[in-house]
Amino acid sequence: MLGIATTVLLATGAFRSTAPATWRAPGARCGAPALPGQVVDVTTVDMGPGVMAGPNARTPMSGGPGWYGMRLMRLAGHPDTVAAGVVSLRVFNTGALTHEVVVLPLSAGQSAGERPAGPSGRVDEAGSLGEVSRSCAAGAGDGITSGATGWTTVTLQPGRYELVCNFPGHYTAGMYTELDVTP
Repeated sequence: MLGIATTVLLATGAFRSTAPATWRAPGARCGAPALPGQVVDVTTVDMGPGVMAGPNARTPMSGGPGWYGMRLMRLAGHPDTVAAGVVSLRVFNTGALTHEVVVLPLSAGQSAGERPAGPSGRVDEAGSLGEVSRSCAAGAGDGITSGATGWTTVTLQPGRYELVCNFPGHYTAGMYTELDVTP
């Protein structure tokens, strides 16, 4: 009976609210306010502090096999395609480590995950269109701590974009995803 009753309530809109509500991910210690435009939910995932390789780690840039490609860390965005215009990124950190999300344009023929990391373990942020790196707040800061949410709003033109965590070593560990923007 509970399944039928729940279905009826869902069908009639009984669970809908007429006022914009604060969004909070399950398990989050803070939520995001109602955000303008299309909202892309980005989740950060990591395997905890032991996932980070030391200074002698093998990566595509160092020419060795190593752990690269295992994607021990990742970003997941939903939806992964939005229309051009105002887009809000709402980032929830499910991992144990502190993260950020930077919006970078992808050039023609470039795929997510192909940017070279420098000696610092970070990629070049030139051309960045926005950043989410404040816990429980909007914009840039010191990072989104475990269990926290951060957000920002940007205006995106049609094209392909890469969302990256640019904390040292996180990009090469797999923290990137593509966001496509249609006309």
